[in-house]
Amino acid sequence: MRVSFLVYGVLYVAFEIVGHHLETVGWPRITPLDVASALTDALLVIVICIALLVGFDVARQKWGPALRAWNTERLRLAAEAELEGSWAEVTWDDDEPIGVRSWRSEPLALPAPAAGATFYTPSTYGPPFPEEPGPQI
Repeated sequence: MRVSFLVYGVLYVAFEIVGHHLETVGWPRITPLDVASALTDALLVIVICIALLVGFDVARQKWGPALRAWNTERLRLAAEAELEGSWAEVTWDDDEPIGVRSWRSEPLALPAPAAGATFYTPSTYGPPFPEEPGPQI
């Protein structure tokens, strides 16, 4: 019975996608290419949804036992720690800041420009701006 609901749901989604696509084209101007495009879009959505469900199921089967074992181990350790009373409250008594050394080195200084150096490099094609008024290309 669950399979029949699933098949009905998939067909309903496919018909809705096809109907929406054909409605955006306009019912009087529908061509066979529009119908093929709508069916392709609907099937693509369905295939992607099926691929996501299959991927989720495979991941659940592969990682499920490991996650359950990790969770039971974590719960067991928490129960043991609670029984031993090893959970002590941490208090911060000193109000002084904690010093931290930086892992970065000091930034290097930029080199000084050479004496008489300029940042302008003259062009071999002439001055950068024309000196006479006129048309510029």
